[in-house]
Amino acid sequence: MRRRRVVAVVLGVVLLAALALASLLVGSGRLSTAEAWRLLFTDDGGPDGLIVREYRVPRTLLAIAVGIALGLSGAIIQAITRNPLADPGILGVNAGAYTAVVFAAAWLGSSLTGAHIAFSLAGALVAALVVYGIGTTGPAGGTPTKLVLTGTAFGAVLTGISFAVTLTQPEVFDRVRFWAAGSLQNRQFDTLWAVLPFIVVGAAIALVLPRALNALALGDDVAVALGSRPAVTKLAGVTAVTLLCGAATAAAGPIAFVGLMVPHALRSIVGPDQRWILPLCLIAAPVLMLAADILGRVAVSSELPAGVVTAFLGAPVLIALTRRRGARGL
Repeated sequence: MRRRRVVAVVLGVVLLAALALASLLVGSGRLSTAEAWRLLFTDDGGPDGLIVREYRVPRTLLAIAVGIALGLSGAIIQAITRNPLADPGILGVNAGAYTAVVFAAAWLGSSLTGAHIAFSLAGALVAALVVYGIGTTGPAGGTPTKLVLTGTAFGAVLTGISFAVTLTQPEVFDRVRFWAAGSLQNRQFDTLWAVLPFIVVGAAIALVLPRALNALALGDDVAVALGSRPAVTKLAGVTAVTLLCGAATAAAGPIAFVGLMVPHALRSIVGPDQRWILPLCLIAAPVLMLAADILGRVAVSSELPAGVVTAFLGAPVLIALTRRRGARGL
């Protein structure tokens, strides 16, 4: 197992570096790889240099940041709910962010260039607070089943509301349709700087939770006996997920399968120890996001959104993982 973990880290770092470089050099336009490399370090004042430095560089960095956010949030949700196939959207965070952006587009005429980030984060926060508040009431407290059912139900309600708004107001649908597909196209440094503080804080919270999440996997009673505090762990986890998933959704739209597939895949490789799964999400999830974004650029001339590509990549891989004999649980 130790050898497997070391190999996973080394291979992940190599893949991440290679894909980050490819993301800077490869695009859907006429710009060659050699010319893109030259323009990374030389400003000739032309439009090609602008494409490389003002679009590809922040797009690459944003893909890494969004991948980290989705991977960590997925691992935390799967640990809290003790469900290896849980998704960050299970707490209604994605639905809350999406609904808030739809309302912003409907009422304020937002062009989804900057102001939507604040609305997305606010929507994610409200949804997480409502789900956590309802899911932790009652004599049994916040059991994984209650949180899952509450998040699923509330997310369905929010999705229905947002669909009702977009179907009755076509101009709102036109404003949000590209963002809703989950895309990194045309994202610049302003988007990256706007969401990066939330991702950094959420990641910092996530990376102090592995031991508590390991204890929580044994059940609340055992966790208390081991000196852990399950209620504090769950609240901290939900806070981290809200910051991470809300920021990622604000920046790139709702992207599926990354938070679901990456922690599950890592668990089958390095085991159920969260002290390995969470740090490795910092590597593996950006690898998947960068690969999806690069494939989306070169697959068709008009570019496919990264969210569409992750769905194509994630579904068959996840099916294969769940069918593997000896797949590891939490």
